[in-house]
Order: sequence, then structure tokens, then C-alpha cells
Amino acid sequence: MKKPLKIILGLIIAGSLGLNIYLVKEKELFRQDEESFKVVEVFDGDSFSIPPDQTIRLANIDASELEFCYGKEAKEGLGKLILGKNVKIEKTGKDVFNRLIALVYLDDQLINETIIKNGWAKYVSGGSDNSDLANLLKEKSQEAKENKIGVWSEKCYQLENPIDPACNIKGNLGKHEHGEKKTYHYPGCSEYERTVVELDIGEQWFCSEEEAIEAGFTKSEHCFKNYQKP
Repeated sequence: MKKPLKIILGLIIAGSLGLNIYLVKEKELFRQDEESFKVVEVFDGDSFSIPPDQTIRLANIDASELEFCYGKEAKEGLGKLILGKNVKIEKTGKDVFNRLIALVYLDDQLINETIIKNGWAKYVSGGSDNSDLANLLKEKSQEAKENKIGVWSEKCYQLENPIDPACNIKGNLGKHEHGEKKTYHYPGCSEYERTVVELDIGEQWFCSEEEAIEAGFTKSEHCFKNYQKP
């Protein structure tokens, strides 16, 4: 009986030691006044990695997916700022993918703010407990929107289709209790004129109702007249 007991005690001690090492590393990682971390890869406009294999997600930031409008430009912009450089990281939490959410600094430059000011991404709430910084980022996002910069420019943020005006059906994405809601609007729908197509989040233009339906969109409840092709 002594041998199994020794084995069990050994496993408990080893597990405890491993946990302590993990907690020490976690603590040391975020003593930002003492250390900075080299950025080894940039994934897109709002996330990157540091050694050994830790992904960091910028707090209060939502950049486009690479296949959407301004996604590649956002990744390139973030890469020019921080790739291969040492940054300081202020952890604010973790997301559902176990990525660390953080405020990131390059010297005295808050990278989160720079991303938003350049219109490479949009502000989202809930990323930081620092209300002053969150308000600052929100304010900078509003300024970028007013000045039509980046994702807020007519390249991505459209009331009319600049490429093919005849394809004037607006496919929009929204939140629903069961997930994402996909609706389309056409001229004559009561909400059409003020409905924006945000290409940076995957919204799109359609040339016909059939095309919109085939893509998984349903007619808006605000559409009372039949669609008339231009």
C-alpha cells in the first residue's frame, strides 16, 4: 500500500507545482512595468501573438475579417505598427477563444487608439474596465466615422451601390435571439433610405430578390410594396 500512496502523493505534488509555475508565469506576463513582449505574428487588424504561443486580442476593437472590406488593410496597418517590436500588455480579460484581451502599448502609444483613429477597426464595448480609456476609444471611433476614414469611408460604408447602381437591394446583418439575422431591403421599403450596407462586416448588395434569398436573406418586415427593378 505504501508504493501506490507514494505515487499518488507524487502526482499531487507535481500537479501543484505545475499550477504554481503556471500562475507565476501568468503573473509575470502582465507585470508590464518590468517587461515587454515581442510580437511574432499579426493575424488580422485586432489580434496578434507573442511567445511562446499566446494570442492577444485588442480590447474594445473589432476589425474586419480578411475577406471583407478593409480587412487586409487593417492587418497590414497593425503589422507595420507592431510586428517584430516589443509591446507592453495590460490584460483586461479573456474571450471565448481563450485569447487574452488587452490594452497594448508601443512605448507611450496606445495601439488600440491608433487602430481606431485610422479607421482600421470599429469600437466595441465591454473590452476594458477602464471607463476613461473606453470613452476615449469610443470618441476616436466617432471622429473616424464623421471624417469617413477607413471602414467608415464610402468604400465600406454605403447608402448607394457605387459599382452597379442597378444592384440596389441591401443585404443587412443583425442580431437575433437565435443568432445572426439576415434581412434585405429594396427601394420602397420604409427603412430603405437610411439602411447602410457595411461591407466590412459582410453585408452586401444584391441585384434581385432571388439572389438575396439564395444567399440566406429574408425580406424585411418593413417592405410593404413589391420590388420594382430599376
